[in-house]
Amino acid sequence: MHVRRPTATIPTPSLATGLAAVRERLTEDLDTAARRDPASRSRLELLLCYPGLHAVWMHRVAHRMWQRPGLKLSARLLSQLNRSITGVEIHPGAQIGRRLFIDHAMGVVIGETAEIGDDVMLYHGVTLGGRSMERVKRHPTIEDGVTIGAGARVLGPVVVGAGAQIGANAVVVKDVPAGAVVVGVPGQVRQPPSDVRVEDPYDVWADPAIFI
Repeated sequence: MHVRRPTATIPTPSLATGLAAVRERLTEDLDTAARRDPASRSRLELLLCYPGLHAVWMHRVAHRMWQRPGLKLSARLLSQLNRSITGVEIHPGAQIGRRLFIDHAMGVVIGETAEIGDDVMLYHGVTLGGRSMERVKRHPTIEDGVTIGAGARVLGPVVVGAGAQIGANAVVVKDVPAGAVVVGVPGQVRQPPSDVRVEDPYDVWADPAIFI
């Protein structure tokens, strides 16, 4: 006689667990913004008045929707609402890590195949854009700990290495080594002196182009 074996069940997270995870991420984002912006005064102010946070939070919802074939149009509509409210345009297909902070936020554009690591900071007017009309990986990969200054353009499937700094209004079309500073149009890579311990890259080069 055939014995029917019980099918294995995959445990699903409870509502309480899901809400706890969401609260943890929100708290992490608020703490990141407080640490990176000396003008902030309270978590309530951050929660209510920082469009860069709002843009990231709305993107997380849109990205989850984008991963479901039947919700792609809805995800795009949500991303457009995000743009209208915050001034930040993030394609729902873009992959964003933890603790991204977008300071001032207005005018930021992040393309569909962009990938952003953890602890990245973007200022207003940054574009992570493409240079190809093909349906391929055509937007930048930004590794952990990168800072990109106001008005900078990072274009194409380039890789910006961990801890790099992109100066204000720079145009980057080539890979950037980890820990480097890029300034100018087109972007010129500068490495810190090998005999200097660099804690703040902005103290190393007396060049206003690197200030954000």
